[in-house]
Amino acid sequence: MIQEKLSLVSGANGHLGNNLVRLLLKKDIPVRASVRNINNKKTFEKLSCEWVQADITDKASFVKALQGVETFYAVGASFKLWAKNPEKEIYDVNMNGTRNTIEAAAEAGVKKIVYVSSVAALDYTQLPAKESNGYNPDRRDVYYNSKNDGEQLAFELADKLGVGLVSVMPGAMMGSEAFFPLNVSYGVLKLILNKQIPVDTKITLNWIDVKDVAEGCYLAAKRGRNGERYILANENCMTITDTTALAKRLYPELNLKIPASVPKPVLYAIAGIMELSAKIKGRAPVLTRKDIAVFSGLQQDFDISKARNELGFNPKSSEYALTEALDYLMKHRELLE
Repeated sequence: MIQEKLSLVSGANGHLGNNLVRLLLKKDIPVRASVRNINNKKTFEKLSCEWVQADITDKASFVKALQGVETFYAVGASFKLWAKNPEKEIYDVNMNGTRNTIEAAAEAGVKKIVYVSSVAALDYTQLPAKESNGYNPDRRDVYYNSKNDGEQLAFELADKLGVGLVSVMPGAMMGSEAFFPLNVSYGVLKLILNKQIPVDTKITLNWIDVKDVAEGCYLAAKRGRNGERYILANENCMTITDTTALAKRLYPELNLKIPASVPKPVLYAIAGIMELSAKIKGRAPVLTRKDIAVFSGLQQDFDISKARNELGFNPKSSEYALTEALDYLMKHRELLE
């Protein structure tokens, strides 16, 4: 039996990172897991992996963490759609983190990088969106900009430094187990179950089981072609209203209401009120006017034939992923508080 070489997973106590660590261990691949806070070990209980402290804003920490690593799964990033200072807290962190980790990987002699990008880095002007369409021309969202520009920087640096790099672009990741704090995708389900989405925003999400994304990352390391990008999502998206309807069917005892359809000017007004309220309370708004402008009506339908044919990616349905995630949240009501 061929001895597998060491892999490092950054952002290993996040939703995708932790599931990826568990998948690699099941495949008898030795894993080093990097986290920003070495004392945050709860998600690694009973896992036979090495964990180290490393921060994507600190290049030296990754040069050290990547010593002896053959495959680097670059999962760690700032994953949020809102911040008090979005340029500094989202864009700069993701761009500098990309540069730091890829330069560190080259210095440490890493052979291959699986760079976790996002479907945010796709051009949606032609549907279904596919990898060859290029990058998202809409520059109104800072997180989307960071994923667009970050992926392009990753390819540029990898080519310049002579490191093999494949990019994977996940959709909205869900599954049968969540980690606190809840990620953005689980946050949407929390709002639905807590009856905090009264109107139809016409915002869609492309739900995907996080375990399928973890498998896709592994397949990208094994079969992905250097310099290529692969969508790890389902073919069709679902509106938040359709997602609410699914939750209503699964849990009739909750008496969930299907969000009412309202004219777009009313959506903007509601979002403006939510922004003002959130500013007063010092927390993220449930909905912003930018969300309506950028995402309302945006169809996130994808052609995933490239990932299917080249990687062997075969995801479970969006409905399956949602059912698993909703079931987990209903069994762990403390996460809904």
